[in-house]
Amino acid sequence: MSRFSEPQDPLFQALNSSIEFDFRLWPYDIAQSQAHARMLAASGIVSEDDAAAIAAGLEQVREEIESDRFEIRPDDEDVHMAIERRVTELTGDAGARLHTARSRNDQVATDVAMLVRAHTLDARGLLGDLMAVIVDLAERHIDWPMPGYTHLQRAQPVYLSHHLLAYFWKFRRDLQRFNFCMNSTDDLPLGAGALAGTNFETNRMFVAQELGFGGIAENSLDAVSNRDFVLDYLSAAATCATHLSQLGAEIVLWSSEEFGFCQVADRFASGSSLMPQKKNPDAAELLRAKAPRVVGRLTTLHGVLHGLPLTYNKDLQEDKEQLFDAIDTVELCLRVAREMLATISFDRDRMAAAATDEALAATDVADLLVKRGVPFRRAHGIVGAIVRTAVDSGRALSELTEDELAELAPDLDGAYYELLRDDAWLESKVSDGGTAQARVREQLAQARHLLAEARD
Repeated sequence: MSRFSEPQDPLFQALNSSIEFDFRLWPYDIAQSQAHARMLAASGIVSEDDAAAIAAGLEQVREEIESDRFEIRPDDEDVHMAIERRVTELTGDAGARLHTARSRNDQVATDVAMLVRAHTLDARGLLGDLMAVIVDLAERHIDWPMPGYTHLQRAQPVYLSHHLLAYFWKFRRDLQRFNFCMNSTDDLPLGAGALAGTNFETNRMFVAQELGFGGIAENSLDAVSNRDFVLDYLSAAATCATHLSQLGAEIVLWSSEEFGFCQVADRFASGSSLMPQKKNPDAAELLRAKAPRVVGRLTTLHGVLHGLPLTYNKDLQEDKEQLFDAIDTVELCLRVAREMLATISFDRDRMAAAATDEALAATDVADLLVKRGVPFRRAHGIVGAIVRTAVDSGRALSELTEDELAELAPDLDGAYYELLRDDAWLESKVSDGGTAQARVREQLAQARHLLAEARD
């Protein structure tokens, strides 16, 4: 007998079934079920013989899945029901006792939390690998000058090492965000039942310790409805993907003929179906394009959870496709970025030529005036007039005559011409976090320390 008088409509079955995408939860469902069965036996809720039979059945299911022999049947609504159905086929009444003192509601929440934990660790490892490549790249290009940009206009010169290290700190913040994800998955949902707890005196801390959770979710209603840890992962992944997008965008610009600062290795480029001369930095372009996809997954889940009443609602099934796609996307992008940067080449002469544009020293000239007692705003206007004079006459700043300089800026002298000498502008940026080599070396030392700390 059943509560329902007619079978489900095939259209509803298609809408309701999640097994096509949630089957990837199977390793976590098996691990969780094994721990749950051990707890049931330890608590005297099922016999030791039944627990042993369940354990053997679960191991056979694992072997069938790993050898691609597991049969998914039309009535298997999701991975949880499919595994339980097969264990029951293998072990009879023992398998039918596996679901004692748990609901699919707390079961699903636990599986997803375990998956988030596993892939948070993967993301952290991939970020560490990428950050290490960036540090190595920065060390190899410690004194290579290039223009820094604002509004995509040349602004002030920096060292390539300094520019690359900016991404190290972005990715370090991503690492910290993923670290938070580990904390947000630390409370075990299992044992909350459908929403109100169970009628058995279970030992939830036993299961938590078996599965590596730090504690248990303290409120059964919150345990089954909580998907904050999925939002936390998606948020970290979205920001990380955005940083990868920025990196990809710069590589696309820098590898163009107009910039000519770098070339990606052929293995990360594509050709044209029509123009045989083309080498397109498609890997970098795709890094640029993947970010809104991941952000969209985060936005979708916020939409699903918005206004959702407690506790479990079928809407929560929509968390998985968002999460799974974000995981696959961000992990692939991190791997691509790491390998692309490990094989990229830079053109020192091309970057240096762009960095010797004397207009980039305008701020340094203004600061020279400030050091001589001229208020900064007035110094800013004086240097603007100097730049305008040079531009209008088609000359570089250093080509202005001493007489012209004396008329435009009486407080300047030969130090003006000395300042315009190559590298003087770079090494003058001695403030903490600046681009002077001494400061960049300090950054590198700190970056190396943080990498070693993160991997301990």
